[in-house]
Amino acid sequence: MKAPRFAFVPVMDHEIHVTEWGTPGAPALIMMHGLARTGRDFDEIAGALSDAYHVLCPDMIGRGRSSWATTPDAEYTIEYYAGIATDLLDYYTLDTAAWLGTSMGGQIGMRLASGSQGDRLNCLLINDIGPEVPQSAIERIMSYIGNPPHFESHREAEVWLRSAYAPFGPASDAFWQRMARASLRRCADGRLTLHYDPRIIKQLNAKAEDLATWDQWARITAPTYVIGGAKSDLLTPDILQRMITSGPKPDHMLLDDCGHAPTLSRPADIGHVARILEGLM
Repeated sequence: MKAPRFAFVPVMDHEIHVTEWGTPGAPALIMMHGLARTGRDFDEIAGALSDAYHVLCPDMIGRGRSSWATTPDAEYTIEYYAGIATDLLDYYTLDTAAWLGTSMGGQIGMRLASGSQGDRLNCLLINDIGPEVPQSAIERIMSYIGNPPHFESHREAEVWLRSAYAPFGPASDAFWQRMARASLRRCADGRLTLHYDPRIIKQLNAKAEDLATWDQWARITAPTYVIGGAKSDLLTPDILQRMITSGPKPDHMLLDDCGHAPTLSRPADIGHVARILEGLM
């Protein structure tokens, strides 16, 4: 496993922080995180796959070390994120890349795969999201994302993260410790809070039916696979069933001990993903 490298990429009037793994020129694999997360969520799997792939793990705008939006209503949208992703492909001169997206990252991948840039994704691996999100899940997410907590210490934050993100499924102590380090920023008063702009919640300011993108799903032709948490409240059985019988008609796998969304950090799960990618590409 190679050590990561870090870059700030100028695209669309933003600086996008990218964690890179592996050797440029190897098959490209982009890993995109969830709504309030960062590219560092993928450290374990990106490092493990870096012998075979050039792995790029961006922090989307408003998250991690990337810049924040100046016009949140216009910029914190899946359409805008897809534009950033396209510019990242251009910056790294990638004609094609594999895409692994968790939650929001999966939505961005679906948008890319269904549009004019669709032929640039040679495969699409979606982690625990579909073309629609249940209203109850939207309300749960909005209840805490827009008002992030503050902490007096990293240890206090780690305890909170272990509880709040328990649906991620079982993970090692090293994972949670690293996640805490990558998930926090210090405020002006010296306390710690989560490393994102609370205004990212604006992309959910609509009813579930208005956010649905089944029409885009129907246009996807790239080889596609869906991973889900069996206990997820986002990728429900009804949504998953509609996905596997329409559009790209992907194969799928559910992780019994996970909710939303599997970390894909455990050795067995990393092995599953490696085999899935080999089959899709």
